[in-house]
Amino acid sequence: MLSKEENEILTRVGPGTVMGDLMREYWMPAMTSDELPAPDCDPVRLKLLGEDLIAFRATSGKIGVVGNSCPHRGASLFYGRNEEEGLRCVYHGWKFDTDGHCVDMPSEPPESRYLEKVRTVTYQVQERGGLIWVYMGARSEPPPLPSLVANMQPEGEYTISAYYSECNWMQSLEGDYDTSHVSWLHAGARQPEEIDEATDVTFERYALKTRWARHFVTDTEFGCTSGNNRPAEEDSTYWRIAHFLFPFYAMIPASFREKSFIAVVPMDDQNCMRWHVSIRSSSEPPRPGFGGPKIVDGLPTSFHLNASYNGTGWYDRFKIAGVRENDYLIDRDAQRAKVGGLGWSGLPGRGQDNGMTESMGVIYKREQEHLAVTDTGIIRMRRLLVKHALAFREDGTPPPAVDDPELYKVRSVSTLLPNGINGIEATQDLQWGALSEEEQPAG
Repeated sequence: MLSKEENEILTRVGPGTVMGDLMREYWMPAMTSDELPAPDCDPVRLKLLGEDLIAFRATSGKIGVVGNSCPHRGASLFYGRNEEEGLRCVYHGWKFDTDGHCVDMPSEPPESRYLEKVRTVTYQVQERGGLIWVYMGARSEPPPLPSLVANMQPEGEYTISAYYSECNWMQSLEGDYDTSHVSWLHAGARQPEEIDEATDVTFERYALKTRWARHFVTDTEFGCTSGNNRPAEEDSTYWRIAHFLFPFYAMIPASFREKSFIAVVPMDDQNCMRWHVSIRSSSEPPRPGFGGPKIVDGLPTSFHLNASYNGTGWYDRFKIAGVRENDYLIDRDAQRAKVGGLGWSGLPGRGQDNGMTESMGVIYKREQEHLAVTDTGIIRMRRLLVKHALAFREDGTPPPAVDDPELYKVRSVSTLLPNGINGIEATQDLQWGALSEEEQPAG
């Protein structure tokens, strides 16, 4: 378990906090391009690392991310007029460009040059692969964007999904690095004979046949790698290899099929946004999911990318139907029937994950927990985050992988190996397949 003091370091991400300072060294996926669909479209409220921000797409198509409060007298720029290459506060007409410069003060006399002295809070932005990335750190020249393979594909050859979670970022991310929960929460009622071996490229049947696993973890240049194994056939072992990548990325074992990654981005200490990005044609139908209704009360029950469901509040983006107030739409009859993906928990869609992580409380008190063998990877991930956040605070040591984008080309693995082999070491060629593919000559 962590001490109360260590838990504070891990979970607090606002300006000036230990973990918040480390987070600000990295680029963060903050929005989808579709949330700012056209030049001069409506501004969007954006909460990142405890800061209230406003995002807008200017007339030229360039994106600005500025502070919510107008530096004049604090009115919200959300109500501003997005026009003629800037966002104009409707209170007194002060206008700001995407770099935060005040470019017009029509309420001041003509001879005034006060606008040259005024700037609003602004952060650097890049747009790539359908995502809008924001850098909130102190570097004048930010680090490169991480080379996450799924975010470097041509239009139409990737899929992005998202959902909002009303809890601290860390307990949400821990759910992704806890790969053993899949055999229970998501598949506790499923049986191995239900899996078609001909299409079972992730060897899921072995995770249902043997629901316990042995766990191993090793430190890496990007964070840490977790490997768990369980018996497969008489002469083979089933290995599931997952990655934690600084500061908030996970690559779960089954994601190797689509070179997927998950990013759990803190909005503030008590809320986070979850991004799921895959190499998968946007024209392909969505995967079947965990069962239950797809839409309830006008909202999807699982992750999605339809910005038309979004409201305008700070926490109104990519919400799902199952929430704390409706008990995540639990279906007790389905739970009793114990059939299919819904039959173990009775919770439809991503309410399965949110129901677990949010029910811990908005900021989980880790000093009260009792960790087991299955938590080996989570323990290591926590220790690394605290260690490197403190090192950055104390002497400015650059955090892992921040200046080495190629490290993010690693992949997860789900495979069979001969008995007695270390799966983490034996699958290095699979884990780094993206790099070897680039080295192959054309033709």
